[in-house]
Amino acid sequence: MDFIKMHGLGNDFIMVNDMDENIAEGRLPELATKLCDRKFGIGADGLVLMLPSTQADVRMRIFNPDGSEPEMCGNAIRCFAKLAWEEGTVKKEALTVETLAGIIKPRLLLKGSDIEAVRVDMGEPRLERGEIPMSGTGTSPVAGETINLADGKNFQFTAVSMGNPHCIIFVDDMNTVQLKNWGAELEKHPLFPKKTNVEFVEVVNDSHVKMRVWERGAGETLACGTGACATGVAAALNKHTGRKVTVSLTGGDLVIEWDDKTNHVYMTGPAAKVFTGRVEIKEEI
Repeated sequence: MDFIKMHGLGNDFIMVNDMDENIAEGRLPELATKLCDRKFGIGADGLVLMLPSTQADVRMRIFNPDGSEPEMCGNAIRCFAKLAWEEGTVKKEALTVETLAGIIKPRLLLKGSDIEAVRVDMGEPRLERGEIPMSGTGTSPVAGETINLADGKNFQFTAVSMGNPHCIIFVDDMNTVQLKNWGAELEKHPLFPKKTNVEFVEVVNDSHVKMRVWERGAGETLACGTGACATGVAAALNKHTGRKVTVSLTGGDLVIEWDDKTNHVYMTGPAAKVFTGRVEIKEEI
């Protein structure tokens, strides 16, 4: 199987052009687990497939290293848009991509023939409890509620869905965050029936925040595009920032804008190709 290794701010993916749909459906979860392993496989935060679509220009599926299939991934879709252009699958700067979170609309920002960045219309944030989804009967939007850990520690959090669930927690000092412990427990908290991504956020000023992320099904990653979008929404909801904010992640910066006219969230950031390769897929997978 031919593949392309790509990343968005260090959030890395094994990209496979499967427009002919050669990979059997039942093999995908285990294939993702094997290939994403950083010791025994290629190594990545996810396996991304480019597929034909009857609803959009092209379809994207992504599988986490644990074999689960998330609805969307913001860093992956920037890589996906770049790849679709460079492979000639889609020959226009603004494309539509079918995902489990709906139709997403990336736009390539070109300088000559080079892609400088990708700006993605991520659609409207979902703030109703049932749409995130979250259990319980509290009010919506979910902002300032308390979530408890098993050791008695608790956090005030905001919940946002960008097609996938996010639990955003604002902290005074990012250096105090025990991401591996807290993120792993919060991911599987019973308040989130489909699990959740977890973002810890430190506000720098009214247009800049820092963020670390624990991704559902992947663990800590260097960046999360949907998480940055959810963070931008949460920061505005809690009046920490305006509606346009730079989100600094471990792997670099994303610019997030929550448009007050359309209610859509726009994400702008880079995508990079690392290398191409070919891997043998054994029949038992």
